[in-house]
Amino acid sequence: MLSRDVFGDYISLVGSYGWVMMDTAEPRKTYHHGNLVEELISATITLIEEKGFDAVSVREVAKRAGVSPGAPFRHFANKAALMTAVAEQAMARLTASVLHERAVCGSDDPVEELRAVARGYLLWALANPTHFDVIASRTLIDFHGSERLTTENEAIRLAMVDMIARAQASGRISAAMPPDALMLMARAFIYGLCRMWIDGHFREWRVAKPAEQAMSEAVELFIDMIGGRYSALPPR
Repeated sequence: MLSRDVFGDYISLVGSYGWVMMDTAEPRKTYHHGNLVEELISATITLIEEKGFDAVSVREVAKRAGVSPGAPFRHFANKAALMTAVAEQAMARLTASVLHERAVCGSDDPVEELRAVARGYLLWALANPTHFDVIASRTLIDFHGSERLTTENEAIRLAMVDMIARAQASGRISAAMPPDALMLMARAFIYGLCRMWIDGHFREWRVAKPAEQAMSEAVELFIDMIGGRYSALPPR
């Protein structure tokens, strides 16, 4: 079993990156050298939302940001590097959302901690659908070449490994469930739920409630099910 301090280590780790506290306000109209990267990322997101991924180029983003064609190349050698920077911002926002929900949870119950991680992921995806699309693609970004992406992703994964281990040790989650399979199932569930919403699949599946409500209810049900809540209830 991992140390109970894994989440504290996780907080210290991701807090060392300034990206976690990155300004999420509307793009500014002017820039100086210190915030050029943020301006270029904001321009990239806007361009994707207006014209799609194929329209993105470093030079077009420079034009959108109102800088010289060569200015972005001081930071991004090519489109993949620029898109990877967008993905790093996405990961920073995901990390911040998970940390916030974990703090709000305020519980040492590992099942409730898992619920907080799921809520953090869901709220992040709802607020950042374009960022979700970027970080989800392994053809647009160099995920494994980014220390920020791999480190913060691993921090979340290890925190979940610890939560599952503690939940099974305490009997909150059945020890009969293979932990690796449970981890993959949990990841696939929350990713697939958000992917369905972003890709517009809710209509054909007759999801009548507002997206956030429907998705939140699905998350609550999923966590309750793996936490054994419904197995203890008598059949209706």
